[in-house]
Amino acid sequence: MKILNLYAGIGGNRKLWGDEHEVTAIEINPNIAKIYQDFFPNDKVIVGDAHEYLLQHFKEFDFIWSSPPCPTHSRLAIANIKAKIRFPDMKLYEEIILLKHRFKGLWVVENVMSYYEPLIEPLILQRHYFWCNFKIKDKEFPKEKTCTVKDRERLSLLFGFNLDKYNGVDKRLLLRNCVLPELGLHILKCALNKIPIVKE
Repeated sequence: MKILNLYAGIGGNRKLWGDEHEVTAIEINPNIAKIYQDFFPNDKVIVGDAHEYLLQHFKEFDFIWSSPPCPTHSRLAIANIKAKIRFPDMKLYEEIILLKHRFKGLWVVENVMSYYEPLIEPLILQRHYFWCNFKIKDKEFPKEKTCTVKDRERLSLLFGFNLDKYNGVDKRLLLRNCVLPELGLHILKCALNKIPIVKE
């Protein structure tokens, strides 16, 4: 199966997918893309704008995972009174609408729980919103706690990434931005219909 992994980061969602699929990862930051490539040497990694890449190449894939940037949607965006006030980045909804109406394959868009009522109703699982065109079975995962800088080692253990040898990146932020690998695998299995869906 050909998979497009957009806004790939260091690959938290992709970590447990294995190597049976042909994965193309898009990451705009070359330093982060290098870390991803080190962890997943068999993936094709492209340094570039994931939003634009999606528009130009979505028809080439069987499954698309998109995790657009979340800072302008996050509850932290209004919790911090000193933070700069910004418009919510509507690329999130542009991608959902494009995939829903134009893409023939399987797709999922992930983001954080927003400070506003979502414009398109999502599924809520763990600390994430998910929009997709397949059924995601509910499942319990370890609770992620708000972590301080001193907890980077605990985050490394939680996500299974050792970033000690890398410089020039915010390691704690990279880890906090990861989707729990077990959750990423669960969603891929649901997309592939490898998890039986219990009818309500």
